[in-house]
Amino acid sequence: MSTKQTLATVWLDGCSGCHMSFLDIDERLLELAVLADLVYSPLVDTKEFPEMVDITLIEGAVSSEEDYQKIKKVRAHTRLLVSLGDCAVTANVPAMRNRFSVRSVLERAYLENADLNQQIPVEVIPSLRERSVPVHQVVPVDIFIPGCPPSNDTIYYGLTELLAGRRPDFGTMTRFGA
Repeated sequence: MSTKQTLATVWLDGCSGCHMSFLDIDERLLELAVLADLVYSPLVDTKEFPEMVDITLIEGAVSSEEDYQKIKKVRAHTRLLVSLGDCAVTANVPAMRNRFSVRSVLERAYLENADLNQQIPVEVIPSLRERSVPVHQVVPVDIFIPGCPPSNDTIYYGLTELLAGRRPDFGTMTRFGA
């Protein structure tokens, strides 16, 4: 049994830019692997969220019923929950649809802008919630890392601080939209 801490990453409604920045840590990923086991992520093959994870990085806003159910489960099984990136922290780009009804968003995407097969799908795509919201409006969040996306250095710093049992200070490292 490993005595290392466990780490998970979860992707909700976002562009995956935060996961790309995480991967841009490059060879420092090997240093993180010494400190923590990556037990759940779109980057690994595990299908079910583990019973308990020490640190989970959440990318993206809560925009669908699937996102809502996923974040509730993740929060219940995570010691430290980290909102990673502007979509998780503020709902950012996914919230741009909040001015419109779900019906009008679907009509615009699948009827007005489609040349072929004009129909709103009822299977495959997740059911949208009325509003796209940041993670902390659904569940308590322990750490916020703004940025669109946060830099690889910011993510690495945050993770190494958390894995060392310290609360990271991002005051000079990041800002919204950068």
